This record gives sequence, C-alpha cells and structure tokens, in this order.
Amino acid sequence: MGKILRVTVASIIVLISTVIHVPIVVIGAVIKAAVPLQFVRRVCDRVLIGTTESWNGVNAYLISVFTRTRFVVHNDAQLRRNGHYLILSNHQSWVDIPVLETLLNRRVPMLRFFLKSQLFWVPLLGLAWWALDFPFMKRYSRETIAKRPELAGRDIEATRRACAKFRGIPVSLINFAEGTRFTTAKHAAQSSPFRHLLRPKAGGVAFVLDAMGEAMHAILDVTIVYPAGIPTIADLFADRVPEIRVHIRELPIPSEFSSGDYLNDVEFRERFQTWMNALWVEKDERFATLL
Repeated sequence: MGKILRVTVASIIVLISTVIHVPIVVIGAVIKAAVPLQFVRRVCDRVLIGTTESWNGVNAYLISVFTRTRFVVHNDAQLRRNGHYLILSNHQSWVDIPVLETLLNRRVPMLRFFLKSQLFWVPLLGLAWWALDFPFMKRYSRETIAKRPELAGRDIEATRRACAKFRGIPVSLINFAEGTRFTTAKHAAQSSPFRHLLRPKAGGVAFVLDAMGEAMHAILDVTIVYPAGIPTIADLFADRVPEIRVHIRELPIPSEFSSGDYLNDVEFRERFQTWMNALWVEKDERFATLL
C-alpha cells in the first residue's frame, strides 16, 4: 500500500471511529449530569470509560496494522487498573499521545490530559474531552496579569476544581510538564540546561499534587524517544517511523509535596523546583541512553 493511500485510509478510519464514539460519550455524560441517582451515574461512568478505551484501542490497532513501527519499551512500573497516577512525560510531537495510548490503555485508569482551553473548540474532539472531564486550562501571560491582576490565580483554581472530581476514582492524569512540544528553536530560546528537553514547569505539577493530596499514589515517569527524528502523525501512518523507544518507571510522591503553597511559600517553591529539576536531569540522561 502506497504511503499516501495508507495515510488516507487510516485518516478515514480514525474519522469514522471518532464519529461513532463521540456521540456515545456525549450522551452518557448528559445522562450522568441530568440523573442524580448513584446507580445511573455508575453505569454512565462505565459506559464513558469503556467507550473511551475502545476509541483509544482503535487508534492503537491502526498503528499495528498500517505501520511497521517497532516499540522498544523498558517498563519498570507495576501498572494497575485501579491506580491513581500522575504521568509525567516529555513532549516532542502529537505522536506522543497515540504512543501513550498504545502503551497504557486498559493497563492504567482512563487517560486524561490537561488541555489548553482553545482545544475545546476542536470539532467533535473538544466536546468529547469536555464530556470526559478533561481539565481545560487557560494560561495567562505575565503581561496579561499585569494589566488585569484579577486573573492571577485563576488557572490554579481551575486545576484544583478539575482535580477535585478525581479524588475518589481511579485516574491517570497526563502532564506534559515542559508545557509545549520540543523544538531546537524553543530549546535555544530557553537556554535550556538539558540536552534533549525543555525546562519543566513545576507549578502545574505542584498544583495537581496539592489538589489531589494523598489520593494520588504514584508518578509514572515516561520518557519517549524517536531515534529517526521527531515525527508528525502523517509520518507515523506513512510508515516513516521505524522505531519508538520508551522508558516507564514508577516513582513515589514525596509526602512533603502532597500539600503546600507553591504560589506563596518561597521555600516550598524552591524545594519543589529543585525536585522537579532533579527528575528532569535523570530524564535527560535516560533520553540520551535510549537514543
């Protein structure tokens, strides 16, 4: 099958799968919100989770059928379906998302991502993400906050409200701590001290751990490497990604970071940033080893 035909067929199947799965998710979410009975809500939760995992499963199956991409995975974690995980991953490409889905779908609780608020308007997907309680975050620049001080702290409160929904259920929250996809231009602009990574944004991670408290039991530290170069989704389905290397390890959450005022406590903030930077030093070394 030619590369163009392969990408076209895969794209059509993804679209059909999305059109089938999204209405089920939205209807389930509406019923769950409208009917206050616990039994109904539990049934709706099962439908939502099952539908989403089916959707992710289709994407993973397409990778296995339409590509010869080889996954080399080093797993040093005991993955549990009833766990409460914060997943910290480096971020290079939109391909990172199907990679995480392929490796973790149905092995940990349903994957949820922190999304930029603008993504709510993505056709079909935005509505599905909203129905599945994906946290939508609206980030404000320092310049905007300087002009409108009342906006300070709104993103923090949004994080806390989103995480409050997950305290009593198994959850996997994915945080791309670098905040954006890696490029050499961004790496240079940041004067990043890491060879293969951007600087991690510790604040978002701190707010999640504070909001979840002891309900979050472990971190899954995921490092993704593309030895042939950073690909696009089209590269993946055109079979131009010969190999993807991934390392997964489980880390305990230091008890001192289960709560703390990252915003106002300077000492706590410095300790947390030191801890995050140490994780990123290890991740950078692991990236080099995998590469």
